[in-house]
Amino acid sequence: MYPGCRGRVTACRWAPNDRRAPSLAVSTPQQKVIEVNVQHTPPGSTSPDAIWHSAFYKFVALDDPDAVVVRLHDLTQPLTGSILVAAEGINGMVAGSAELLDAFELALVNDALLAGKFAGIVFKRSECKTIPFRKMKVRRKAEIVPLGIAGVDGSKTGINVSPADWRKLIAEEDVVLLDNRNSFEYRLGHFHHAIDPHVTNFRDFPKYVEEHLDEWKAEGKRVAMYCTGGIRCEKTSAWMKDLGMEVYQLEGGILNYFIQMPDADKDWDGECFVFDNRIALDTHMHETDTTRRPPHRCCRGISELGVTRTPATFRRAR
Repeated sequence: MYPGCRGRVTACRWAPNDRRAPSLAVSTPQQKVIEVNVQHTPPGSTSPDAIWHSAFYKFVALDDPDAVVVRLHDLTQPLTGSILVAAEGINGMVAGSAELLDAFELALVNDALLAGKFAGIVFKRSECKTIPFRKMKVRRKAEIVPLGIAGVDGSKTGINVSPADWRKLIAEEDVVLLDNRNSFEYRLGHFHHAIDPHVTNFRDFPKYVEEHLDEWKAEGKRVAMYCTGGIRCEKTSAWMKDLGMEVYQLEGGILNYFIQMPDADKDWDGECFVFDNRIALDTHMHETDTTRRPPHRCCRGISELGVTRTPATFRRAR
């Protein structure tokens, strides 16, 4: 819970001079501080109390994931959210004031105990109407995104395509446009003419690819994939490259497309599901009024950071 907040709230109202949140004790080496790469939409509020959501990931070999978990527990004390750590890297979402997020992001990139492993990581930040998370969780996992295929190196990814070039790419006739998300996410919103592989779990996606791979190769097709923030595509495209398939992926995912393309609604139908209490964002990265059935139980059937256990249903505002 944020300092100054009590109970279940949809807006946080702690005083700017409230100093009960613990400060971040950052261990920094005696060297130049690495700059932080933050992509975000223009703020709708100038209040220092405004709550922001920051999403990030990086495929990088971690020699001691358990030590990274311990350090992240320290660095995230003032925040709420969820971070997964595995030998293959980190995948996280956190929320707090802009000041607290600035401090955390700087620490993640520069902390000496993290040995520069997360230099170059990109943070995608958006402002919140609803508090996205109730508490902070940092967990050790076997994979930061569970493809379920051993030996896939997510750092050896496919061809990244910038948002501006993506618009041109998906209009070409030899491109198969795949939505690399769960089917309920596709139903809530997707790119024009994208294919829904009808999966209920990310681990099911490789089966769909294997069933169509020979057909795509025979027809001389190229595959373009997208997902919410990019992480699912990076791991899938690394695996598909090993199968001899030319794969393109939307750089930074749907969220980056919304941030970089003010007219993203030209290419997008509906909303974009996000795995937190906000439920969905529009193409301007604004929280929508869509709710999950039953009301206020947005996490039923959904586990952390992208895996569903049961199909989701939604109630759109009328």
